[in-house]
Amino acid sequence: MSGGHDHGHTHGGGTAASAQKGRLMAVLAVTLTIMLAEVVGGVLAHSLVLLADAAHMTADAAGVGLSLLAVYWAGRPKTSRRTFGYERAEILAAVLNAVLLLVLAVFILVEAVRRLVDPGPSSPGVMVVFGVVALLGNGTSLLLLTRGQGESLNVRGAYLEVLSDLFGAGAVIVAAGVIYLTGWQRADPVASLFIAVLIIPRTLRLLKQAVAVLLEATPEGVDLDDVRRHICETPGVLSCHDLHAWTITSGNAVLSAHVVVDDSVWADGTAPEVLDRLGECLTGHFDLEHSTFQLERQGHADHEAVLHS
Repeated sequence: MSGGHDHGHTHGGGTAASAQKGRLMAVLAVTLTIMLAEVVGGVLAHSLVLLADAAHMTADAAGVGLSLLAVYWAGRPKTSRRTFGYERAEILAAVLNAVLLLVLAVFILVEAVRRLVDPGPSSPGVMVVFGVVALLGNGTSLLLLTRGQGESLNVRGAYLEVLSDLFGAGAVIVAAGVIYLTGWQRADPVASLFIAVLIIPRTLRLLKQAVAVLLEATPEGVDLDDVRRHICETPGVLSCHDLHAWTITSGNAVLSAHVVVDDSVWADGTAPEVLDRLGECLTGHFDLEHSTFQLERQGHADHEAVLHS
């Protein structure tokens, strides 16, 4: 005999990123505005760092657009063919965002090296004006995304992009100041290199987190040995095997396990109570969206080995 039971809460309002949809739309509008302004400023000032930051903003706009598209797809209803719906579209968007940022960083590095060898004249006054515009705009976007970035990898991708843009805007202003005070034109490509250095490590961390979800790694902060211990300490439980935990999308971690219970549980009909205790235990101690258990008699695992061979 075996039993299955599901415990956990549901996303009443959709995925973790869906609650940030309005903020993401506002950030997209701000990002596109800054991007267009920096293109104009980069051309007028002959500044690589402004054009590099504009290219970065273009990738950011594409990334936020992908995030919004992912929120839309993740909100579509579940079907018999897609039992978890499209929630993992958010993770795919995070991967695409990371790849875009890495490509952009390589482009900036190559162009900055070329400018270091052959620097061109830049207009520091124009650079400062557009740098301040970018700084204010990115600061606004960062405030909009600060809360949601802790709840969704999708939103975190957009947050990290805006954060690196904020530092990029600061680099524009610093480079303009150096050029104005010293006339050292290589400050422009040096600041561009700084932007690239800011992009790469944060992007690699985001990519690592997203790939871990796609590979169905154990969710961050969940210790399966600790989970196993809690399960086995539940009254009536003898052991636990085939224990798995993975993440569907940000804020939606799930767990499944085969739980061997004492024969007395079957004799006195208390299996439902054991299931309830298991669910309450994991809900209270671990951040797991759903827990599914199969209750088994002693020796049933040997039978499973035959079935799965």
